[in-house]
Amino acid sequence: MSFLVDLVGWLGAALLLFGYAMITASRMSSDGAPYQLVNLIGSIGLMVNSACNAAWPSAGLNLVWALIGTTALYKLVKIGIAK
Repeated sequence: MSFLVDLVGWLGAALLLFGYAMITASRMSSDGAPYQLVNLIGSIGLMVNSACNAAWPSAGLNLVWALIGTTALYKLVKIGIAK
């Protein structure tokens, strides 16, 4: 189980870094659904890992990050950009 939790955490971290790199390289838009999905999934992965390792400040940070991503995706769907 520990290996799976670590894997989820590493994948989450990789997704967040990937999103940041794509924004920095102007290969992805920060106000688009792909970026918001990458951030949402990445933050959930890190949140799971942090919670399982009792790293509560990190888990809390990633919970807020996931809520921000969820809100952004909801707004995108509501205005019809993300389908």
